[in-house]
Amino acid sequence: MFDEIMQKFEGSPSQQAVIRLLLERGFSVNDEGRVVSGGIEIPNTGIAREIDVDRRVVDSTTSAILEDEELRRIFQNISSIPSLMDLAPVLDLSVLTVEVGDADEPGIVADVTSRLAARDISIRQTISEDPEFTNEPKLYIVTDEPLPGDLLNELSALEFVRKISIA
Repeated sequence: MFDEIMQKFEGSPSQQAVIRLLLERGFSVNDEGRVVSGGIEIPNTGIAREIDVDRRVVDSTTSAILEDEELRRIFQNISSIPSLMDLAPVLDLSVLTVEVGDADEPGIVADVTSRLAARDISIRQTISEDPEFTNEPKLYIVTDEPLPGDLLNELSALEFVRKISIA
């Protein structure tokens, strides 16, 4: 799906940057063509400054979104989810990042989380990036406590795991 969305803007790398930002941040586009997070409007100048494009690029991108029925349905229904990952150091939480070889393989989240549950490790949040929206999706698991080294070794040995890291 991500590739299909980006193809609609293939002639404009600047508009693709706007699309990428909207998807990454979970920003939606309202009926007036304004970028919003929930009910809060985000000024186009702020978006433009963030990705180093002209404000008019943001305007033209949101107009194109509203003119395309498929894009309209997608971008009017996106919402953001608060993440504990950046707060983890402040709240004394741990973040396990799992990079996999094939993110489309079924059971990845279940396998990893069941191994944590088997050790009575409480999971505060799980975020699984969608392989349709990012080239190298990752699984993030925020826990109340540090993960023991033997569990990290066990997870690293799983066939589908390419790399793990802990923060």
